Amino acid sequence: MPVLAINGGEKTRTEGWPAWPPDDPGFLENITKVIESKVWGVSGEWTLRAQEMMAEHHDARFAAACASGTSALELALRAVGVRPGQEVIVPPYTFVATASSVVAAGAIPIFVDIDAETFNIDPAKIEDAITDRTAGIIAVHIGGSPADMDTIMEIARRHDLKVIEDCAQAHGATYKGRKVGAIGDAGAFSFQSSKNVTSGEGGMVLTNDPDVYSRAWSVINVGRVPEGGWYDHRVMGWNLRMTQFQGALICRGIELLPGHFELRAKNGDYLRERLEEIDGVSLQKLTHPDNVSAFHLYIFSYASEAFGGLSRDRFIQALGAEGVPCSKGYNPLYREGVFSDKVHMDQFPFCEPYYAGECDYSDVVCPACESVCDERGFWMSQRTGLTDDQAMDDIVDAMLKIKANLGELTEA
Repeated sequence: MPVLAINGGEKTRTEGWPAWPPDDPGFLENITKVIESKVWGVSGEWTLRAQEMMAEHHDARFAAACASGTSALELALRAVGVRPGQEVIVPPYTFVATASSVVAAGAIPIFVDIDAETFNIDPAKIEDAITDRTAGIIAVHIGGSPADMDTIMEIARRHDLKVIEDCAQAHGATYKGRKVGAIGDAGAFSFQSSKNVTSGEGGMVLTNDPDVYSRAWSVINVGRVPEGGWYDHRVMGWNLRMTQFQGALICRGIELLPGHFELRAKNGDYLRERLEEIDGVSLQKLTHPDNVSAFHLYIFSYASEAFGGLSRDRFIQALGAEGVPCSKGYNPLYREGVFSDKVHMDQFPFCEPYYAGECDYSDVVCPACESVCDERGFWMSQRTGLTDDQAMDDIVDAMLKIKANLGELTEA
């Protein structure tokens, strides 16, 4: 039997993985045009073009470009009308910005557990968390796989709540044939370095509601209004504008997105099929069979009992040694120090509704999320899917190799 690479044997996969951002001359061409234009900030064409392209690609009427995905979430919350002291329901299995943006808006994040198979927020648990202070729900399309939007929107309508889609990982993803981002009241996208469309940093709010768009645009543009003058500041806002350099990179990224999207989805389908050979490892389940994930992450569920009790963390170490890099991913957000250590109020007075002791997460328990974070979940990045069938075979073959040689492994 072959020796596991973690013990000095040969790797299953010796080839590398695609670079990200991708090596494409179009990025440099666009950046050169920005430099030559002498318009690098306000009044340039590239952010406008990026907004138009994102809105068109995601079937949205409006798009407002901003400085980051985190600011896009806060903007979306403010634009739909979330107010200080209100509550916003969020899943605990997500990047910290999903919840910290709620705090930045002066509101209080309320954690609702995820579904153990889809890794998205579990709609069946949402209504138990709704109070007379609940203002909205953030539906995270985790890993690029759409949340159960029909059920979430039905709950929101029944309780008069706003829905923000966290689309940071979901560029181009489809839910029952509809692009994510404008299914809810607003959608927040990120263009951070790892994202499927990237400009290093950057964000965007998408919506079909002209009032939501106008409010988001005003906050981005230091309180100006779309129909007003340059020194006509009617609301309290900040400078959260995107540069033309970011816009130019996004424009090229959106042009590349359909091809990348199709390749990631194709490899995701093939990988899901091949994983049927392995008892104990499965790919993230879709919330509806007609959905298409953006596969920003290839999220897996691992069952240690199918691997002789081998822990998830040791399995990840062995898989990485075989040339298949992966990560265990997030911790439950309510365990993070920022949500359990209330010593920051003096430094961040805008967080007072949260840090004043109104929200104590010490008793929060989300069993599905904790199981995923502590024992079952792991993931591979979107670069994994920009490959071919052989790469997917290498992933599965490495897992099969580990399973066939469990006697070589001890816990580290």
